[in-house]
Amino acid sequence: SYLNADKVLVSGFSCPRAGGDSRAVFCCGFQDVKYCCDDPHSFFPYEHSYMWWLSVGALVGLSIAAVVLFAFIITVCVLCYLFISTKPRSKLDTGLSLQTAGKTGC
Repeated sequence: SYLNADKVLVSGFSCPRAGGDSRAVFCCGFQDVKYCCDDPHSFFPYEHSYMWWLSVGALVGLSIAAVVLFAFIITVCVLCYLFISTKPRSKLDTGLSLQTAGKTGC
């Protein structure tokens, strides 16, 4: 016997259960959810298609995040290009004023 997730005592059972699948000879599950199964490495009492939909959801989420990141990078590149290309093209100011060379009276 064990306590389930709702802290209710579940009476003990042996596998296979009476009236259940005769191939389900292993006790599977977690500490609060136990069931009989035919695979000793089974962790979840769900069909694999349930886990597949979780994977599809994760792939959709990651795809959306990738598209948003890609759009952000493209936007930054375009803005940088526009900033650089629209600057006025002027000669560099060295800070020194040029004077003609010649004799100066001292």
